[in-house]
Amino acid sequence: MNRTEPATAATPADLIDQRIRDLADWRGQTLARLRELILETNPEITEEWKWRGVPVWSYHGILCTGETYKQVVKLTFALGAKLPDPSGLFNSSLEGNTRRAIDIHEGETIDATAFKTLINAAIALNATSKKR
Repeated sequence: MNRTEPATAATPADLIDQRIRDLADWRGQTLARLRELILETNPEITEEWKWRGVPVWSYHGILCTGETYKQVVKLTFALGAKLPDPSGLFNSSLEGNTRRAIDIHEGETIDATAFKTLINAAIALNATSKKR
């Protein structure tokens, strides 16, 4: 009788790592950098893998998702319309009442300090919303 060990389920972090490796271009590098900034902002942020392949970062609810398309890496903030954005990072999905997004194209970079400020604002909003 030949016994094999059961396959262990991949963690969300493993799946995000794999997505970054699979992209193997500027999109993977950009997603990796944004992920690094998100996780540096607060060590209690959790990574999730939802909707059949979307990286999600949460703290008392969804902060943002990281989607990759052919021409853009898109960070969509779940409650972005309620967040202050003095640096003007939001440049997509501006017409809705709930979400806001940051589209990053090849060759573009993001202001790390402004991005972390936005992440912290999203954390504060989620924490406040959960207390109600």
